[in-house]
Amino acid sequence: MFETVWATVCFSRGLFDLPADPDYIAKILKDLSLWDKKDSKIMALSGGMKRRVLIAKALAHEPRVLFLDEPTAGVDVELRKDMWQLVRSLRDAGVTIILTTHYIEEAEEMADRVGVIDRGEIILVERKAELMRKLGKKQLTVILQHRLEAIPEALAAYDLTLSADGCELTYDYDVQAGRTGITGLLNDLSSAGIRFRDIQTTQSSLEDIFVGLVRKDHA
Repeated sequence: MFETVWATVCFSRGLFDLPADPDYIAKILKDLSLWDKKDSKIMALSGGMKRRVLIAKALAHEPRVLFLDEPTAGVDVELRKDMWQLVRSLRDAGVTIILTTHYIEEAEEMADRVGVIDRGEIILVERKAELMRKLGKKQLTVILQHRLEAIPEALAAYDLTLSADGCELTYDYDVQAGRTGITGLLNDLSSAGIRFRDIQTTQSSLEDIFVGLVRKDHA
């Protein structure tokens, strides 16, 4: 606590019997926006800055496997973005990173593989891209020109949802299916005399998938 940031990070490298490398230490501190604090005492730093120092210490010995336990919990947005960029660069350099986080968007942003833990039990481990492909859904929202009182019986097969104000129809579809049904839906809307002024598509996020998995596990 009474040492400077520079001395603390250099000491952590020395614990692994690695030779001094001022250029590497300087790069770490710059990547974590700690360079202007290098001569500051640890005890004088804010909580967010102290967390940055902990991460710098973990990186000081150039690990090939790195465990990060909620590194951005309770920190400012700037540090979170810095961490995301740092993790990406380490991953690109071949470092295996095991990251625990409560921020689902963080996992979606950075992870190649995702493990979901619920009540202390691992319920799924999957490559993120495959997980999104298998469990992700797309949603088509049709914005109507005129308010609709109810969904016509002729459209029942599409399992549409009508918004509370009657101005939007929502259709869930599987992007992996051979036919999404969108073309048929739009044709049938036209045949039913329902005109629309816009359509929008959205895809479920990793958070949506996580919530669905947890709810299913609790059922």
